[in-house]
Amino acid sequence: MAGVTYQQEFLDSVIPEIKPLLEDHWKEIANHKDKIGLNPDWVTYKSLEADGGLKIFTARSGGNLIGYFVVVVNRGLHYRDHLFATNDVIFLTKEYRNTGLGHKLIEFAEKCLSEDGVTVLAINTKVNHPFDGLMEQMDYILTERVYTKVL
Repeated sequence: MAGVTYQQEFLDSVIPEIKPLLEDHWKEIANHKDKIGLNPDWVTYKSLEADGGLKIFTARSGGNLIGYFVVVVNRGLHYRDHLFATNDVIFLTKEYRNTGLGHKLIEFAEKCLSEDGVTVLAINTKVNHPFDGLMEQMDYILTERVYTKVL
């Protein structure tokens, strides 16, 4: 799609724009909304970013934020010679879905993370909002299942 750019950005510069998208994201896909409200821990996010453990990749159309892919990077506890990145959140506004932009955003992040020395990127999806087809198309393999329970 013409006019869409992909970049790595920093938390302080995207917080004002990301907040309304996070709210839309939460309303659309969060489980247990009646018990767990959206309340990001911006202090911890900033601390992770300052330590190199948080990477934010964005998609913009005409300069406007239309999507984000945020990952947490850690040295493997079982594999200390490797860096692992796990997605925290991934979102693309509805009008830009199924256009190939999500694929391009993930590809951009993969390139940046690889350049940073990351060995493995793990992307989790919600069962009630899967994008497994995209993951398989991009050569990701299903490696774990996660079960949750509200206590």
